[in-house]
Amino acid sequence: MSMKKIELEIVALSHSVTQSHNYAVVLGEIEGSKRLPIVIGGFEAQAIAVAMENMTPNRPLTHDLFKNTLDTMGVELKEIVINNLMDGIFYAQLICSNRGETFTIDSRTSDAIAMAVRYDCPIYTLEFIMEEAGVILEDTDQKPKRKRKKPSNPDDLSMYSVKALQKILDEALDKEDYEKAAKIRDEITKRQSS
Repeated sequence: MSMKKIELEIVALSHSVTQSHNYAVVLGEIEGSKRLPIVIGGFEAQAIAVAMENMTPNRPLTHDLFKNTLDTMGVELKEIVINNLMDGIFYAQLICSNRGETFTIDSRTSDAIAMAVRYDCPIYTLEFIMEEAGVILEDTDQKPKRKRKKPSNPDDLSMYSVKALQKILDEALDKEDYEKAAKIRDEITKRQSS
């Protein structure tokens, strides 16, 4: 069984088509064309999205709390490794260091990815996992860097002015509706860049 480490990056975060109420985070090889889709829960998807979008929730989410706790104790997250796959379930470890000592903490894969995004640290998996669960996408030449789904009803945001959108964005953040906030932020960004 090959134990070679392969570095991955997040290429997409999406609703899973197969299972309702589930999301998938799609990881892609940095040095290759294989993708590793992992089904995760809505809470973890939100935790990953919030960090990817650099949003600051009014109250720290669980993963922010965990990061703040590790930071306070002087523990640094060096990397995460998706190190096992059993019965369709991925297992992961946080590789941490503290005063020159390295140690590992077992984690659910979705939580590990949410932490990796917060620390901006590398995400690895092992070769045998890529061989077992990796898929090759046809359009490998273009890397879908954090492609966001368009709102299903595009009219709902395009009707508002940027000023109005900003107000709705603030309200969404207050309600901790980060999915909506991300869509509004995309719309504002799109307007400003065009």
